[in-house]
Amino acid sequence: MDAVIIAAGYGSRLASLSPSKPLTPVCGVPLIEIGIRQAAAAGVTRVVVVTGHRADAVEDFLAELAQHVDVEIETVRVDDWSKPNGFSVMAGASRCGGDYLLMMADHMFDSAILAALRSVGSETRDVTLAIDRHTESPLVDPDDATWVKLDASGFINAIGKTIPAWDAVDCGAFLATPRLAEAIAAAIAAGKSGSLSDGMQLLADRGRAATYDIGGAWWMDVDDPRAHDLAEQLAPRHLTAAFAAI
Repeated sequence: MDAVIIAAGYGSRLASLSPSKPLTPVCGVPLIEIGIRQAAAAGVTRVVVVTGHRADAVEDFLAELAQHVDVEIETVRVDDWSKPNGFSVMAGASRCGGDYLLMMADHMFDSAILAALRSVGSETRDVTLAIDRHTESPLVDPDDATWVKLDASGFINAIGKTIPAWDAVDCGAFLATPRLAEAIAAAIAAGKSGSLSDGMQLLADRGRAATYDIGGAWWMDVDDPRAHDLAEQLAPRHLTAAFAAI
């Protein structure tokens, strides 16, 4: 299976630590490398990285990394990295022939989460989002989290940063079908901004957006210096695949 990693944005909250968010090191390993190594550990054989801000530096790093990992790495550059992240999803999906894992470059995941997502597809769903019901975890930043409201069957009713009530937090990892990019495009045509959440909400309204509960598996979003400090304390013990070869 392919994976698409979104790595185009600026990352203003990490700018004090690194000029490039995906190249921000955690214990010496750039975030984008951690994501690629974890995807490979989950059985992914090809990774498409969507670049934008400081694309030359990211692409040069990935060209070198490709010589040292057992996974194919391809890059696709968005024309305007300031646009919402749904544009990056559409760019990455255009390089995939079928279903794919979708990951955010600033999120880190236990490879078991990614491996489980690979196996949950069915004809009843167009996208499956990894969710964490531990919404009060100190690893969750309430000011930046994307929240998820579920129905009785575990499908998504509502998703977004400002929804009034929620049951879980979006972990930033998805099993996507080609219908996700189509939904983002449809949301843009309907006047939405083009965020990934816009496409997710459209699929949720159709009853086609499912979830996978990660239970106690480890993940975190590295979005600011506080989270980065936590990542340096915790990531090497939880993400052995990413750090073992370093």
